[in-house]
Amino acid sequence: MTRMAIRADLLDFTSAPPWGSTGLGGVRWRPDHWLLIDGGRIAGAVPGEQPPGEDWQRDDQRGRLLMPGFIDTHVHCPQLDVIASHGKGLLDWLETYTFPAERRFADPAVAAQGAAHFLDALLAHGTTAAVVFPTVHAVSAEALFAAATQRGMRLITGKVLMDRHAPDSLRDAPHDEGAAAERACEALIQRWHGQGRNAYAVTVRFAVTSTPQQLAMAGGLLARHAGLYMQTHVAENRDEVRWVADLFPQARSYLDVYDQAGLLNERAVLAHGIWLDAQDRARLRDSGAQIAFCPSSNLFLGSGLFDWPAAIQAGHQVSLATDVGGGTSLSMLRTAAEAYKVVALQGHQVGSQLSAWTALHAATLGAAHGLGLAHEIGHLGAGALADLALWDWAVGPVATHRDAVARGQVAGLPAQDLHARVFAWMLLGDERNLHRAYVAGRPLYERGPHGPRFASGA
Repeated sequence: MTRMAIRADLLDFTSAPPWGSTGLGGVRWRPDHWLLIDGGRIAGAVPGEQPPGEDWQRDDQRGRLLMPGFIDTHVHCPQLDVIASHGKGLLDWLETYTFPAERRFADPAVAAQGAAHFLDALLAHGTTAAVVFPTVHAVSAEALFAAATQRGMRLITGKVLMDRHAPDSLRDAPHDEGAAAERACEALIQRWHGQGRNAYAVTVRFAVTSTPQQLAMAGGLLARHAGLYMQTHVAENRDEVRWVADLFPQARSYLDVYDQAGLLNERAVLAHGIWLDAQDRARLRDSGAQIAFCPSSNLFLGSGLFDWPAAIQAGHQVSLATDVGGGTSLSMLRTAAEAYKVVALQGHQVGSQLSAWTALHAATLGAAHGLGLAHEIGHLGAGALADLALWDWAVGPVATHRDAVARGQVAGLPAQDLHARVFAWMLLGDERNLHRAYVAGRPLYERGPHGPRFASGA
């Protein structure tokens, strides 16, 4: 593989920035540097005025921002069909929009086409790794694994488990005590888990749609197979929380349902976590599980406001996620902007506002740490795979002017600090700012003068 060097402004993180701080703690900022990529991995970085030798393929992208590719820790592949559908809360949304869309993925051709379109869409938004919900159909998970393998992407997914309170066509058969669903999961684990960059996630839709027997089966899978992930939803909506309390009266809380089934560990990703109490947060901390914060979805469905400062105080991990199609964009930049607004709406004291550093860390290195993958993704350090996103700092007249202000290029206005510039980029940017996305050093997406170009094949 050709050795490649990309010249740009390099931004990543070496540790978690202090909450609310706009200083450079944990931030690694290397303006005008060459990022060196050898064999698909990052080999280091050198200043722009010290170019590598002629044996390196040089790509001069001065004036652009190079970051690790984003990691989306909760997103639904089949729900691109229903994104931006009007007027429903969570439970009605599932019945009216989500379940009908997911039925189509029983067809292998639909599943394959949907997986390819979905992964290309992630790349076109600067996301190079994801934790993904397919559908209850094993073929939908197969299609995602196959499409991710073709692209070389880091993917965590697994067949959805549902054996009640769902349409017949989307329900595992309860009459065989879950044996068929368990066999399907075992087959997928044997075929895909640990193969290339694929990892299997035991995928419980949410407590409402699984019997206690199925939850116990899911816990058994985690106990038998080292290194599996677990993904589900928790405490997203108050009606949902009340329903779970009725279905599981022996559980202390919604989170406790999963804990009793053996589903909480350091590889557990639970989406939303809005309606949690202090005891729940302490249990998340002690188990190592993380909450995938989905601000766009929470606002769109009217679910509530996730209390990120409370999570920080409790000490449990938080990553950032789009939750498409409840979320309204695959852009992690738009998602980060919505996260800022959610925190602001809760009226925490001055100094508790969400910084660009905390938001972007949660979508890169923080997510990688939470998934146990910081050796591989989430930063621009030597040895990491070169999963990268190359961005324009500004697109359009408003953002271009705002960026010029930040850089001190507008007469009468002083230059601002780096955080001010990055925060403006985060709030005003989206997928239109993305110039190129790389997976293991290969450019798989580029925004060209005649539209987007994909190179998704192996």
